[in-house]
Amino acid sequence: MKSICATMIYGLAATLFAGQVVAAGLPERIATRGGLILAVTPNYPPLEFRDPASNALTGFDVDLGEALARKLGVKVDWQETAFEQMIPALGTGRVDAILSGMSDLASRHAAASFVDYLRNGPQFFAQASRTGEFSDMRALCGRAVGASRRTSFPKEIATWSEAHCGDKPINFVGTEGSADARTQLKQGRIDAAVQGNETLSYVMAQEPNVYAPIGEPIGAQLTGIAISKDDLELQNTVAGALDSLIADGAYKALLEKSRLSSNGIEKASINAGQ
Repeated sequence: MKSICATMIYGLAATLFAGQVVAAGLPERIATRGGLILAVTPNYPPLEFRDPASNALTGFDVDLGEALARKLGVKVDWQETAFEQMIPALGTGRVDAILSGMSDLASRHAAASFVDYLRNGPQFFAQASRTGEFSDMRALCGRAVGASRRTSFPKEIATWSEAHCGDKPINFVGTEGSADARTQLKQGRIDAAVQGNETLSYVMAQEPNVYAPIGEPIGAQLTGIAISKDDLELQNTVAGALDSLIADGAYKALLEKSRLSSNGIEKASINAGQ
């Protein structure tokens, strides 16, 4: 009788009903609360930002978070959190997960596990008016290149520079974020910048003829939903809900809405980042 009941309970947790993943698959605290508390820093369009007209929280991550919550039969409580405070907030249990364009890096696995939902790569770019100077990526050697110091970009720029620039390394300039890097680029304080290619296309569409990419992305990354490394139940449930969104086409529609079709994944993974 016990084995039959256990099988029924497992089957209930995994069953899809009316487009929803039964909330029984969620940790008890979340199922009882009826909501997921998700940390977000809305300064990274098109992933998460405030709509200039309405000030409403919007973007691909916001749409994805709401879609996942519907699959799980719960609501989302978005908690705006400074980037530096996100993982500490996860560690203390103030939030259930982080859904805010955070890269899945092996160096972060000691603090959190990541359900990967997007692929991207760091991309050099410059002012469109200066693209003639950078027809070859090696023309970046010896130049000042800016990027957010809070990301993995500084390390990836250094790795690329060591591999291609010899005795004329790139002069890295740390910035307070991608927006600051673009400001410094416009002001001529740096020659080029690096930003994730998942956001660069959006920025270029918002400011036509202002920026131009240089060469190809210099690396490959995965973006993930950060969850406590000890919360295997939530990790697996979120991964299952993401796979369900991929299977029913909702994930593809969200990618297309945010011009991210080339950044999509085929299946959810956990801690696949390097």
